[in-house]
Amino acid sequence: MTTMQATLATPAASEFLPLIPELVLVGAAFALLILDLFLNEKQRVVTHLLAVASLVLVAALLVAGTGGQGTVLGGMFIRDNMADVLKIGTCVVSAIALLYGWPFLRERGLYKGEIAVLVLFAVAGMMLLVSAGSLVMVYLGLELLALCSYALVAIDRDSPLASEAAMKYFVLGALASGMLLYGMSLVYGASGSIDLATIAAHAAGAEQRTMLLTGMAFMLAGIAFKFGAAPFHMWVPDVYQGAPTPITLFIGSAPKLAAFAMAMRLLEVGMGPLGDHWRPLLAILAALSLVIGNLVALAQTNLKRMLAYSTVSHVGFLFMGLAGGGAIGYAAAMFYALGYTIMATAAFGAIILLSRRGFEADRIEDFKGLNARDPWTAGLVLCVMASLAGVPPFLGFWSKLVVLRAAIEGGMLWLAIVGIVCAVIGAFYYLRVIKAMYFDEPVGEPVVPRADRTLRVVFGVNALALLAFGVFWSPFMAWCQQAFA
Repeated sequence: MTTMQATLATPAASEFLPLIPELVLVGAAFALLILDLFLNEKQRVVTHLLAVASLVLVAALLVAGTGGQGTVLGGMFIRDNMADVLKIGTCVVSAIALLYGWPFLRERGLYKGEIAVLVLFAVAGMMLLVSAGSLVMVYLGLELLALCSYALVAIDRDSPLASEAAMKYFVLGALASGMLLYGMSLVYGASGSIDLATIAAHAAGAEQRTMLLTGMAFMLAGIAFKFGAAPFHMWVPDVYQGAPTPITLFIGSAPKLAAFAMAMRLLEVGMGPLGDHWRPLLAILAALSLVIGNLVALAQTNLKRMLAYSTVSHVGFLFMGLAGGGAIGYAAAMFYALGYTIMATAAFGAIILLSRRGFEADRIEDFKGLNARDPWTAGLVLCVMASLAGVPPFLGFWSKLVVLRAAIEGGMLWLAIVGIVCAVIGAFYYLRVIKAMYFDEPVGEPVVPRADRTLRVVFGVNALALLAFGVFWSPFMAWCQQAFA
């Protein structure tokens, strides 16, 4: 009897092996939550370093393939090639965000132990979202990420700007979640299932698709909000400007990978048979994001708001790849999402490097004359801005090129033309930063980059990675293509 019970228990235990990275991450988050209770302000760096180590450990487990791939929890959780690639990217970018954040938050007295814990739980939500196989898992992962993000934005309770940004983020986020949930309820009502594969099978054979299409439209609106795509981008500039810069760095980078996964799971896996309906809508959102994001960014003098509207335009390029469809389009969109997260961390990292207490370095004029004082840092910022503008041979150039190719091969030549025109327009506001560093005289007290060696090394590696991945972009793209093989 004992032998039989052991035999029966083994498959049940092994079924949860694909969940090992998530279980390790959540266990680390709870352990840090308890540990932080026994630490004082000076010892809080331990919480921070352990959070970074936990993210690196989870990324290593994913690279090693620990637990293997498979479907668990009755199909609610899917671990496949796409999930592993995006989870590795999410963990690495989140660890970099924590490294950027420590000197900034410590100097201003903002660092609290719950920041590291909230980041870990937000990453756990992103990982669940990436592996979602059902509507319930999509919503669970999304809300875990959203609730942690709201708290992180409001972490500076003494700042009216941060409080206002958090309130706007929360209200608009709740509205978007409501639209997404309403769309899911319509899809469930039409298909009778919350399993994405079952929904796709029903959509392929359904004669009456009115309810499915209505639900799809509401879900698409929810996806657009989480991406920050126009015209659902109202929260992006206020949150980016109001939140402390390290929090903006985190919110503006890693969650884009989770949003890409959410779009793939809901649209391609769940609504694949309705692609003729949602791809044109996605193309329209892409065009609006490209036009609105680039044109409004031209008028910005605050660097964080400029990068916010720049994010809207970059989402347009990402949607371009998704709208192109097929393995090539999806691999191109993933390549763009991964590339953009590296560029976004470096862009906000430059602001953190130049800022100090009482001076946020978040205006374009704050970068004036930087080359005269620190040519090395100015050169690194040049790499970042050139990559965001899409100048060869940086990573941003190849990212734009592959999604333009995907749009053309997907029969959307008009969208590719819009993308090319907007890329030329967008290059102008990035070049303004470069001009300020190399050709303008400084205004007021000269800005000197931080002497923090760790921060300078992280920023240097981050910025030079844009050049390295640009020169050796082909293996990076092949990695993304393998995820959809």
